[in-house]
Amino acid sequence: MIVDVIASIAHVDVLLPWMLGMMLGVFVGAIPGLTATMATAILVPITFYLPPMGGLSMILGCACVAIFAGDIPATYLRVPGTPSSGAAVLDGYEMTKQGKASLALSLDVVCSSLGGLVGFTLLIIGATALAAVALKFSFYEFLWVSTFGLATCVVISKGTMVKGAISVALGLFVSTIGMDIVTGYPRFTFGNVNLLSGVSFIPAMIGLFGIPVVLRTIMTPRHLDLPGIQEKKHFSLTDVLPKIYKNRSLVVRSSIMGTFIGSLPGAGADIAAWVAYGMAKRDSKEPEKYGTGIEEGVIAPTSANNAGVAGAWIPALALGIPGDSITAIILGASMIYGLRPGPLMFVGASGELVRGLFAIGILTQLALIPVGLLAIKAFGKVFKLPNSIIMPMILLFCIVGSYALNFSMFDVGAMFIFGLLGFYMERNGIPLPPLVLAIILGPLIERNLRLGLMQTGGNLLPFFTRPISAVVLAGILLFLFWHKISPLFGKLRRNDSSAP
Repeated sequence: MIVDVIASIAHVDVLLPWMLGMMLGVFVGAIPGLTATMATAILVPITFYLPPMGGLSMILGCACVAIFAGDIPATYLRVPGTPSSGAAVLDGYEMTKQGKASLALSLDVVCSSLGGLVGFTLLIIGATALAAVALKFSFYEFLWVSTFGLATCVVISKGTMVKGAISVALGLFVSTIGMDIVTGYPRFTFGNVNLLSGVSFIPAMIGLFGIPVVLRTIMTPRHLDLPGIQEKKHFSLTDVLPKIYKNRSLVVRSSIMGTFIGSLPGAGADIAAWVAYGMAKRDSKEPEKYGTGIEEGVIAPTSANNAGVAGAWIPALALGIPGDSITAIILGASMIYGLRPGPLMFVGASGELVRGLFAIGILTQLALIPVGLLAIKAFGKVFKLPNSIIMPMILLFCIVGSYALNFSMFDVGAMFIFGLLGFYMERNGIPLPPLVLAIILGPLIERNLRLGLMQTGGNLLPFFTRPISAVVLAGILLFLFWHKISPLFGKLRRNDSSAP
């Protein structure tokens, strides 16, 4: 069977589109605002002229590489290239400031590859079983999963709990702007039609992380003449592999978490990255070092986000339910090929296509390392130019990335507003990540809460009494209060060992 699978993908009309997709993924991911979803939407019309395996391989190659490539500007410039790269700005950029940019990105590309391999392995082994678990999640469970993601804000906040709470509250407020999901009544739009669909997340994220960098540099004129990226030494794979082996358990845990969260419809790789980062910080013996440029802060989110890409295919293939926006587009395209995603997709001619897709997924993760290293080297040379050139480039990326989303100058204006807000928050020690995560999760929390209440006639009890809800809620409480509970377990173990 393995020979048949290899033979099914060893064709020019499969491998050539796959390589072109990976090249497009590097470009799309490294330019802030150009998302993997946008690239997928652009590629779909092209795939109609290709055989099904060639079209799917092009899309898959583009999506996986774009998720990693988004970490390149996040690490070098503190401007996330894609939404799933938001967590990469925390320790990746701090490592760049310490002269360890190549180390951060080398860790990034290898962990992205390993995370993707774990994700696709879990997809191959247990797609149907994991999808069946994800199918049992309803409004009640998704509310707690979203809340669990928001709970990580408490852990990843750098500073006091009060300032972290201010950031979360502000993000939740921003997420309520637009049409009410139930009544359709506009909220906080002040008569502006551009706000009826809410505040676009990508311009907000670009502004929050990108504009403060430019403003800080401009306010310190002597920094304009400095080179953009200053490295103490160049780190190679031989330097990186021992560090990854040392943190192998973190790679595996983050990859499994990313696969599971990615398999939940609507969650996606961005939430997977934040949750993995929060859990790594919670489990660390030195959590205060997270956000200061430590290797574990790069390993956890980058292992999770590529695993999340594979996880999103679990409900898509097994149940016909898209795990994220990329698989939603692909499911629509697959209908044109005559494919019907679901349990029957694993048998007959469709089964051969699925097995070929698995093989392309594994091959993409293996090819990600050489392709990623070439991308790091190329962009690294660009970003070593003087800051007097780099800062206008960052500003141009911010403007183009914000405009390209909806071709709207309103989004560009919103980006600048969030940029000023981010600059003010940083000056006052208010963390930005909780604000970003709250903007992402706010609509999910509100939607699932209100739809759940409508289904129960206003009764809150099912949110707590359903078995899966109770398990997820217990996980949230354990996550939040583990630092207080764990000493008690240690004391009990010591008492047991000292007992005669």
